[in-house]
Amino acid sequence: MTPLRSAGTAPARLDALRADLDAGLGADARAWFHRALQEAAAHPGTHGPISVWELRLAEAGRRCGSRHADAVRVLLLHAARADAPTLTRVYHQGTADERRAVLHALPHLVPGPDALPLVEDALRTNDTRLLAAAVGPYAARHLDAHAWRHAVLKCLFTGVPVDAVARLADRARGDGELARMLTDHAAERTAAGRTVPEDLRHVLALTGAAPAPSSVPSSAPSPAADHSSTDHPHGKES
Repeated sequence: MTPLRSAGTAPARLDALRADLDAGLGADARAWFHRALQEAAAHPGTHGPISVWELRLAEAGRRCGSRHADAVRVLLLHAARADAPTLTRVYHQGTADERRAVLHALPHLVPGPDALPLVEDALRTNDTRLLAAAVGPYAARHLDAHAWRHAVLKCLFTGVPVDAVARLADRARGDGELARMLTDHAAERTAAGRTVPEDLRHVLALTGAAPAPSSVPSSAPSPAADHSSTDHPHGKES
């Protein structure tokens, strides 16, 4: 999948996504993508109650392939200059794929906390790809400490790698309450004879607290995460 967390400023990341797509898409897909960007930038009208560029979001997977669809959708949202109300509508009307793209687009489009309800909604699901998108740069910037700690724990519960959590080291550093929550969770797992995940140990180390207790080897694999949760009312992928 085209990477969505390139280094540098937000415009540089978007430029990198565009370059990757231009290099990676076939001729027909690339031509469709360029037309869709032009439509999004021009706001050419609607098809029924939905803007044409919103229809292109739904087509992205079929036109460009699942490997590139997230990046295509993020760039379409950016070209359309989608604001928080528009992103909210697209999120709630979209498939899981479209919701994930909205979450990836938030740091590029919404400067303030107006779109936090979308992050909070995604964090209530067990869809691991949606969760990974929810803990990106926008959440790092705007989630309060309480909600952010629980987002980290949710990643550990569901098997989302903690390297998906943007600014993890910065926000975890010196966080005694996060350390307490992690230590309690590790103790519960140990008491139940279960593995303490390496990701938990990693985050605990970032807080500066003592290592997590363990009575079982920490290298054992954790249960595989379910990527098709039925908790999500739009669990289909496009």
